[in-house]
Amino acid sequence: MGTSKRERQKIGHKARLTAEHAAQARYERRRKIGLGALAAAGTVVVIGLFVVLSDTTSTDTTAVTTSTTSTTFSPPSTQVPGASALGKDCVALADPLPAGAPAVPVPVGPPPTSLIIENLVTGTGTAVVATDTVTVNYIGVSCSTGKIFDSSWSRNEPATFPLDQVIPGWTQGLVGMQPGGERLLVIPPALGYGSNGQGSIAPDETLIFVVDLISVTPSPAKTTP
Repeated sequence: MGTSKRERQKIGHKARLTAEHAAQARYERRRKIGLGALAAAGTVVVIGLFVVLSDTTSTDTTAVTTSTTSTTFSPPSTQVPGASALGKDCVALADPLPAGAPAVPVPVGPPPTSLIIENLVTGTGTAVVATDTVTVNYIGVSCSTGKIFDSSWSRNEPATFPLDQVIPGWTQGLVGMQPGGERLLVIPPALGYGSNGQGSIAPDETLIFVVDLISVTPSPAKTTP
């Protein structure tokens, strides 16, 4: 009887051990499956991030390239350097006036063929002769473009020169002017820089000047031998 009871106890203990081993084995299988799923999910996440970063990098590169292109791109000039102004109409002033400069009354339309002289302000004192040295403020505009090509007001410094050493349009145009006066000159190419042009002034360009006469210095009298 006692032996039989011990046998039953051994059998029961063995059964419990077998059941525990089986449960442990099932737990290990589930744990491995779970870890495998997590690893797979992590891989998907990493791949997804790589794709996103790759797309972002590609987009950024494209944006930088586009920006560089737009920054370095410049439209072609609408005026061919050195092109003749012959036959072109005078157009309105295209540039802002320098500080202190007077208005420039541009004669819009076909350029005049002869020198135009107009007193905008009449001065006082001794009138200019062609051999005098004058000190002036001035602004010059190209008739065909309306662009300012020179201005003493931009430099904030008057100019002084002998009238017999400048273009004929100035020599003729300032004769009779008095200090304190302001004069408009519209100079045809033949009395300006002709078919050669000068710097930014196109060949055959009509020139428009507004001149303020500050002072006049007569040339020394020449003595005869």
